Amino acid sequence: MADLVYLRHSTDKQTDVRQRHALTALLAAGTPVYEDPATSSRQLSLDRAGFTTLLHEAATGDTIRIADAARLFRSVADILALRPVLIRRGLHLRVESGLLSGIDLASDDPGTKMMVSVLAAVLEFQRDMISENTREGVAAAKATGKTLGRPAAIDPDKASTIVEEYRQGTAIKALARKHQVAPKTIRRVLDTAGARNLPDQLDAPPTTGEQHLVPASDPDATLDLPGLLADHLRTTGDETVRQALASGQTIRRGHGYSVRITAPLTLHRAALEQSAALAEAGPTERKAHRVYAARVTAVQATPLHPS
Repeated sequence: MADLVYLRHSTDKQTDVRQRHALTALLAAGTPVYEDPATSSRQLSLDRAGFTTLLHEAATGDTIRIADAARLFRSVADILALRPVLIRRGLHLRVESGLLSGIDLASDDPGTKMMVSVLAAVLEFQRDMISENTREGVAAAKATGKTLGRPAAIDPDKASTIVEEYRQGTAIKALARKHQVAPKTIRRVLDTAGARNLPDQLDAPPTTGEQHLVPASDPDATLDLPGLLADHLRTTGDETVRQALASGQTIRRGHGYSVRITAPLTLHRAALEQSAALAEAGPTERKAHRVYAARVTAVQATPLHPS
């Protein structure tokens, strides 16, 4: 029977110094250490790489040692999934500090099960309160006009202007000089707006005697618009885009959401253009815009047919 130390911290700005201090004696004795650095507590313990490795290498009768319960679980769902696994494998779970020190949290008796469930509920409540306070702080900052995240190189109005000027024939380098940004910034704005994705038929001049080709009717496409883009377009989008958002279906995904919109492909392209400024915003906004751009691009163009 051996001891196994488990460490976890939530972000890359945090450290495990406090945990190591609580586990000093075990670490000094050379106890094996398994870690999940920069890993959110919202990821179930059984899905974490470090803890999964610990389970694979643990033998019956081994004891998992943690500095505090929140390092391993912080929700009722997590501990309810974890305890049966520990019990089946004959493993013990002990917290090294605080009121729970000395208690085997993997003990298969009604009293321990109740105590662990209550503890998990308290930890989950604490985590949710932290998240709620963070959201309120962000909302308060936005309400006072503060800009959060990395400043955007191009604001929404300028992004729309760039797209329009490009379509009127202005070269990318000329746009970069005019707006005092790098050419790659201009390309990113144009690409995320789909402005450079022209059909092959438009690149070649018409041939004399060739049949006139006309595009088929604008097809409907059902695409999920990320919530960050939806929030932006509700205030900056044109009337058509806002109406499409109002009639769309809200799809909840964890703490985020998307809006499922069935509309002509041109409307999706318009929504992409009108949210082009997010391509220059923070990492989350840039990712959301890339995801939607990929969805729009993935929709096959309607074949052209003779008139």
